[in-house]
Amino acid sequence: MHDLVVRGGTLVDGTDAEPRTADVAIDAGRITEVGRLDDTTAKETVDADGLLVTPGFVDIHTHYDGQVTWDPLLSPSCWHGVTTLVMGNCGVGFAPVRPGSEEWLIQLMEGVEDIPGTALAEGITWGWESFPEYLDALERMPRALDVGTQVPHGAVRAYVMGERGARNEPATPDDIAAMAAIVKEGIAAGALGFSTSRTIMHRAVDGEPVPGTFAAEDELFGIGAALAELGAGVFELAPAGVMGEDLLAPEREVDWMRRLSTAIRRPVSFILEQHNQAPEQWRELLKRAEDANAGGADLRPQVAGRPLNMLVGFQTFHPFTWRPTYARLSDLPLRQRIVELRKPEIRAAILSEESVNANPVAQYVVASLDRIFPMGEPPNYEPSPETSVAAIARREGRSEEEVLYDLMLRHDGRELLMFALLGYSYGNLDDMREMLVHPMCALGLSDGGAHCGVICDASMPTFVLAHWARDRDRGEKLPLPVAVSKVTREPARLYGLHDRGVVAPGMKGDVNLIDFDNLNLKLPELVFDLPGGARRLVQHADGYVATIVSGQVTMRGGHDTGARPGRLLRGARESGPELGRFSGYTAEKRPN
Repeated sequence: MHDLVVRGGTLVDGTDAEPRTADVAIDAGRITEVGRLDDTTAKETVDADGLLVTPGFVDIHTHYDGQVTWDPLLSPSCWHGVTTLVMGNCGVGFAPVRPGSEEWLIQLMEGVEDIPGTALAEGITWGWESFPEYLDALERMPRALDVGTQVPHGAVRAYVMGERGARNEPATPDDIAAMAAIVKEGIAAGALGFSTSRTIMHRAVDGEPVPGTFAAEDELFGIGAALAELGAGVFELAPAGVMGEDLLAPEREVDWMRRLSTAIRRPVSFILEQHNQAPEQWRELLKRAEDANAGGADLRPQVAGRPLNMLVGFQTFHPFTWRPTYARLSDLPLRQRIVELRKPEIRAAILSEESVNANPVAQYVVASLDRIFPMGEPPNYEPSPETSVAAIARREGRSEEEVLYDLMLRHDGRELLMFALLGYSYGNLDDMREMLVHPMCALGLSDGGAHCGVICDASMPTFVLAHWARDRDRGEKLPLPVAVSKVTREPARLYGLHDRGVVAPGMKGDVNLIDFDNLNLKLPELVFDLPGGARRLVQHADGYVATIVSGQVTMRGGHDTGARPGRLLRGARESGPELGRFSGYTAEKRPN
């Protein structure tokens, strides 16, 4: 008798194979049979007739480093079929930490990833100093899905160098040796990699760039040597130029990444985006990475599945914030504020005023109304340029700001408009498709848990299936088996998680059951459910009938079942009966 049988579904198994009808049996947390199981009995049977059956989704670029300590579900990712996630990206995290410096790490995370510091301060119960102690603390916490993490450069640098590290002063040889020892200790304890950030767009609350932003090669290579010694871990980074702030970066960045990967014999995974200042630069980066890999390196770009977009609206962020009349109303509750904003005299006053001390982002929004779009419902993340705020204004003979203002008043002021920051230079996703299908690239960049006030991309796996494999009408789609592998097997392999991402005997029992025809994203919404009532954007979806982790149904119809089979991942995982059992790395004992 099997523990669980998923019966009669249309299986897309994560290998790029064509869909087929099959039953899936799971025992003791892993898949034991796949095929037609006519006479099989089970303790629990799930009817999947008419449903799509896929591996559980793997999200390798999240920032749940704080939320993981208080939220066993890790929403909103749990609502989108994610059964494994990796956090600790971009050089920020909460270990190691010297007693008394916790607030500094909170401010770093708040500044870089827009996670409310009040929520982090109230939600995190600190009980660690070293990175292994952080992993031990995570391992004791119940959760619904599996979590892996990385050693963050910012925390390591501050721990070793104190104020010198926080202010990005050069590291001495002794500093580098101490940092490498901490990273080695973290990888040996089970961290999946090391992460850093080199983009000046990543800044703490006090405006300082993330520690390590300007790290010299001796520091980066010295830390990388720890991964080489253990033969384990991914070196992950946000490279210089990722946000378009340094258009001369590609040649320099790829050169040192090539030499680093060759020297340490480990994957180097970097963010690859299309930015408006140089919309073809991603091609140069990718070509240089191809050449590097042909020469023995292992460079792996992480790419997004949809444009990086800010959600503009009266709930979130908009360019009228700094106008005097609006400023007088800004503290009113949303419903009362919208009543005032609808008054003709208030509207006329705000539209006639100049902003006072507006920040550069607000000015950028006003100058970019040709890239701000009403989203509709379900939300459209590949809108036509003819639907932009600027295009509507031209057709209607009105000012762009008038159109923006009126659009934001819709749905009782809860309307959110898509402002395409990156990945939409030409008004379509054709270039993004090229990145997605490239064999070197891995889907990432959902930033789950981060950018709580203006971005909500944790729903990216749902978008990849619904848009790329079913709905896209402005260009070529992705075959369904390819779309599934992009959110399952491929990201899992990048991080050495070979025990998941495919539905096959011996693999981990992580499975999604999806009503594919009715798989749809809901509009993002602003909620106040973080610790202390802090705000965040979330996004739900229709179509997820069940999500199964290690053979237990954790989500049914989008709702928590109370099952908590999730575990902390310690190190790379091999497939088969051992399911990647981890016993710690040493220089002498490397993973197969």
